[in-house]
Order: sequence, then C-alpha cells, then structure tokens
Amino acid sequence: MSNFLNTYVKILDWYVIKKYLGTFVFTLFIFIGISVVFDVSEHLDNFLSHHATIYDVAFKYYAGFIPFYINLLSPLINFLAVIYFTAKMANQTEIVPILSGRASFNRFLRPYFVSATLIFIVSLFANLYLIPYTNKLKVDFENTHGFNGDEQKNQVHLKLDTRTYVYVDSYDNTSHTGYQFVLEKFDGDKLREKIMANSISYDSLKKKWTLKDYSVRYVNGLREHLVQNIPQKDTTLQLYPSDFETQDNIYTAMSLRELNKNIDKEKIRGAGNLKKMQYEKWRRYLYPFASFVLTLIGVSISSRRVRGGIGLPLGIGLFLCFAYIVVDKFALVFAINSGLPPIMGAALPNFMFGVLGCYLLYKAPK
Repeated sequence: MSNFLNTYVKILDWYVIKKYLGTFVFTLFIFIGISVVFDVSEHLDNFLSHHATIYDVAFKYYAGFIPFYINLLSPLINFLAVIYFTAKMANQTEIVPILSGRASFNRFLRPYFVSATLIFIVSLFANLYLIPYTNKLKVDFENTHGFNGDEQKNQVHLKLDTRTYVYVDSYDNTSHTGYQFVLEKFDGDKLREKIMANSISYDSLKKKWTLKDYSVRYVNGLREHLVQNIPQKDTTLQLYPSDFETQDNIYTAMSLRELNKNIDKEKIRGAGNLKKMQYEKWRRYLYPFASFVLTLIGVSISSRRVRGGIGLPLGIGLFLCFAYIVVDKFALVFAINSGLPPIMGAALPNFMFGVLGCYLLYKAPK
C-alpha cells in the first residue's frame, strides 16, 4: 500500500488533498454549528411545550438532524471549500508554477477528484444506509412533538388489490381513526360488495381494524341485499396507519428495502405518492455525484488569479450554490407534478451543472 501511494500520490497530491479535506471539514463544522444554533432558537417552544427531555433532544432529534444536514450540505460546502483554497492558491501564485512545471491541468485536477471520491463514497454510504436510520429518529421526534402541524388527511382513495378499493373522507393520525369509510369489492368491472361505516379505527395490539356503525350491500346482478345498523366488527385488511401518513418526511426515514417495498405496493394502490418515493430512491443514488460536478466547477472558476483576491470567486460560488439549490427544488416539483420521470428529475441538477462544469473546464487557463 505504501509503495502504491509513493508511486502514484506525489507531494503535490498530498498538498492539495490536505488543503481540500481540511478546508472542507472545518467549513462543514462551522455551518453545522450555526444550523444547530438557529434550529434550537426556532424549535425551543416545541421542546418546552411538549416537555421533551434533554436526552431526547440530543440523542433523538439532533442525532438525526446533524447527520441529515451534514449529508445535505456536504456537496455545497465542498464546492465553497474548493473555491476558497484554490482561489487562495491562485492569489499566492502557487498554481502558475505547477502548470509551468510540465504538469497538465488534468494532472492538477487529480488530487481534487481523489478527495471528491472520498467524499462521494462517504456520502453514498450515508444516503443508502446511515441517513435513513438517523432520519427515523428525527422524523419520529418531529411527528410526536408538533413539528408538522395538522395531522389529519382528507379524502383518501386507496387500491388494496386488483379488486378492492377503499375511500376514507378524513383520517386522524393521532387516534388512527378514519371517518366515513367505504370499501368496494369488484369482479372485473361489476360491483359485488360495498361496506360503509361511520368510522374505522386501528387496534395496534390486535393488528385489526374496528368498523363502527356500518352496513353491507351485496350485489349479484339485479339482486341486491342490504344489511344495516351493525354496531361493530373487527376485521383484517391489507391497510395500515402508515398508508395514511401525512408527513412527506416519512419517506426519508425509510431504509432502501422499505422504500422499494412501498414503491411496489404504491404501484398497485395508486394513492398518489409513487413519484415522491421513486424520486427519494433515485436521489439517494445520484445526489452524491454532486461532489464531482461541483468540484469541477469550483476548480475551473477559481484557478485563475484575479484582481481583488478571493472575493470574486467566492461571490460566484455563493451564487452558483443558490442556483443549484433552486434547480434541485424545481427538479423535485417537476418530477412529482409533471410528466418528468423521477430518475430524470433526480439527475437534472447534476446534469445541468455537469454541462456547465465541462464548459468552464474548457475555458479554464491551462
């Protein structure tokens, strides 16, 4: 291993890698510290009004909050760190001797992409395995401490299987109770059975639903039979309280296996959340590639020495960070509310900024 490093990793590489990772880690911790301070001030009322213990706040909420935002901000902090130390190197006339010493610009980029690869590997692992677990701690805390406001979902249509459809006029996530419940069973396109209940509630111990004040209508061609005013009945359905979750953040707390399972279930039920789950799945794979894309842009715009020092490259970097966030949010909206496939929506920011990076690389001084 040492022979490999001595052969392929030169003094220049170590110099750039140390600057890259050192600046990145230092800047990331500063941003995370500021984020935690602002978040505490914003949600202090929630903590106090729901009597959250210091243990729960520290080891549940912030144990999920900090990894989530480290992973979310890492490509953008990476971008600013690259611009900062590269512009500083250019301002101190360190890059000109490197390129004048028969080293190509592509050779100069090598340690940058080695560092970006390390960040990519950590980010990909976190996206696929760590963040869903820590997000579950954070989401559970948020949903039980009033972070998400209204917990009632209205006019829910679900498809349980190829012949069973369910409608609930309103559902309360707190009591796990639905109101004005309707279940219809079809044989092809013919209605065979219709159950109507004033309310339906879930018993987590029995793993069953309780229908209250319900009636059943049986249909056999022109013959119909109606049974009314049945006070109560326990029944098992392929329906769970999680199917009525109102919080969008619930998908970020699912493991990859759970997410794939829910995607397959949603393809049958068609409750309108399929694109959100597919977007979340593909984003976990594609978002870490931003490390390469933004590193390429950062080196290209900051490797030239300019008047005024590092202020101009940093200003451009902040503008591009803002632009990346805007494109990322628009991609989510297009993927969910338009005909854009979720995989293309998740890839759109990196694709657009990748094209920009290639253009800036072509124009960079060599």
